[in-house]
Amino acid sequence: MTNKIPHDLAIDLVDEASAAIDVLCSVQHQICLDAGWHDKPREDGTLIALMHGELSEMMEAVRRGPMPDDHCPEFTNEEVEAADVLLRLFDYCGRKGLRLGGALHAKFAYNLIREDHKADKRALPGGKKF
Repeated sequence: MTNKIPHDLAIDLVDEASAAIDVLCSVQHQICLDAGWHDKPREDGTLIALMHGELSEMMEAVRRGPMPDDHCPEFTNEEVEAADVLLRLFDYCGRKGLRLGGALHAKFAYNLIREDHKADKRALPGGKKF
């Protein structure tokens, strides 16, 4: 896996990334506007379903096992589908003006102190298993 990163450093890294994430949301939404993806009005539910579809494609890539992606062969299908999930999410958040970066930072910091996210609490009867 990866090296263990101290929580305070992790929070700093997420803080630095949060502004970039909000910029990516705006940029991706503009790319989608320019490509005509929003020429016809779409309901939020449709856009959320499209995100779900990308997650399903990612799950299918995991089920099949690691294979080079057809369009980006330097990456696996799983990696490219994960990127598709983010692109759909960034477009959605950019369209709605959601502050994804800031919300990510706040949720990341909160999850570090949540009692129900600690291993000893999860091991208890009724604790979160996954």
